Amino acid sequence: MKHLFALPFLLAVTAYAQSPARLAPVQAVSTYQPPAFTDPDRLSRLQAAFPIVEKLYRERAEKYHYPGMAFGIVLDGKLVYSGGYGYTDVAKKTPATAKSLFKIASMTKSLTAMAILKLRDEGKLRLDDPAEQYIPEFKTHQYITADAPRITVRNLMTHSAGFPEDNPWGDRQLADTDAELLTLLKNGISTANAPGIAYEYSNLGFAMLGRIIGVVSGKSYEQYITESILKPLGMLDTQWEYDRVPADRLAHGYRWKDGTWVEEELLHDGSWGAMGGLITSIEDFSKYVAFHQAAWPPRSDADSGPAMPVKRSSVREMQQPWTFAGLNAQARNSAGQLCPTTGGYGYGLRWNKNCAGIVDVGHSGGLPGFGSQWRILPEYGIGVISYGNLTYAGMGNINSVVVDTLLSIGKLQPRQLPVSPILAQRKAQLVKLLPDFANAERSGIFAENFFPDQSVETRRKVVQELYAKAGAIKRVGDMIPENQLRGHFMMEGDRANIDVFFTLTPENPALIQQLDFREVSLK
Repeated sequence: MKHLFALPFLLAVTAYAQSPARLAPVQAVSTYQPPAFTDPDRLSRLQAAFPIVEKLYRERAEKYHYPGMAFGIVLDGKLVYSGGYGYTDVAKKTPATAKSLFKIASMTKSLTAMAILKLRDEGKLRLDDPAEQYIPEFKTHQYITADAPRITVRNLMTHSAGFPEDNPWGDRQLADTDAELLTLLKNGISTANAPGIAYEYSNLGFAMLGRIIGVVSGKSYEQYITESILKPLGMLDTQWEYDRVPADRLAHGYRWKDGTWVEEELLHDGSWGAMGGLITSIEDFSKYVAFHQAAWPPRSDADSGPAMPVKRSSVREMQQPWTFAGLNAQARNSAGQLCPTTGGYGYGLRWNKNCAGIVDVGHSGGLPGFGSQWRILPEYGIGVISYGNLTYAGMGNINSVVVDTLLSIGKLQPRQLPVSPILAQRKAQLVKLLPDFANAERSGIFAENFFPDQSVETRRKVVQELYAKAGAIKRVGDMIPENQLRGHFMMEGDRANIDVFFTLTPENPALIQQLDFREVSLK
């Protein structure tokens, strides 16, 4: 998948200074309550959308001549609906199903990144180590400028190493041997940018990560991923080599040419497998998607066990936008409405945020004969996966339509954050002081900056004028938290409402540092 724009921006990151294994466990706040879904009928309402979703996928396949495709919907960690259309083998007319095994191409990249984080968490490498520390053949690399920083493991994970975008050349390197990869690096790599200043999608960078995993773990990349991620998650049908897949479950790849399907040669796994070599089914990959969903929300319950390849915090770290990949000011949603979108790249994952503030995380994949994509909406607990066995089948567009359909018909809402005890306490104390701020300076609920920033007389005048416009206050609404220390509530009046916003300091106990009032018309 091509990026939108390659703007020179890289979010600042902190070096991983010490192995977590050497640190004492963090101390958690005992009163914290994680956000939760409040609708017990999420799945039942979503089921009404399933026939429509299947129709959308089928129509996509027919319109763009996909020989076959498979799809799945993952809600709250479970594959709740899946299906297939067409054939995985056109000659034999083998039906495509959720058990069919497709090459998923660059969807593999996030597993590579997860393996790197696992090694990082075990203290075996650091993300800001130079790549050449683990690949000596790269020490002779000639940088584009003399002042360039050395390419790090993190640069490779975030497509910020300065290598040129290498679609679709990189796809054809999949089966290269280790020796061929190392020869390529020894002979020198052409660069497009200095490291750390721009996003440029690089399959080569992930091939190098595969090499690093092998060097650090002492195992082949494929063995390490299989033992450390796939097996713990129960992904027992997932393979790297197509000749190990049962013939009746293997998806063959095709190209649509001159009105007919021409079969593409299947590529063997090789030294570039870390960028796109995985072969898996909807059913198997849904377990990986569920694991990503399970990282949310941050919480204090058990964070280890045989079925957890890495810590939840490391999964969430993967899903953050470490490099800025572009702004699409002309983006439109599935209904055709203008909805600007900004995009970033995490660790082997794409990150997007649209005009409605909805974040999605996932990755697409494309190889000769195949196209795929998965994405989740972390705050909504919903995810979709789809594969097609046509060269570079664009699954991202249809997945966007499917997600919008699921949100609309299922009326899905994000998790709701409970009101923290300190927010509830400060709200109750504040309401007692309004509208006159009587004895406010001696109340003990305001921070030291509060009255020097604006005098009590000025604040009293503003609030009293708003009360006069609102009329008698009939009801004080519930607190709507933005986080543990910030939120707002509504005071409902006869003629108008008053929105009250406040934010607290980092002190313990936290005090009110900012307080704003806004008139809200009843019309």
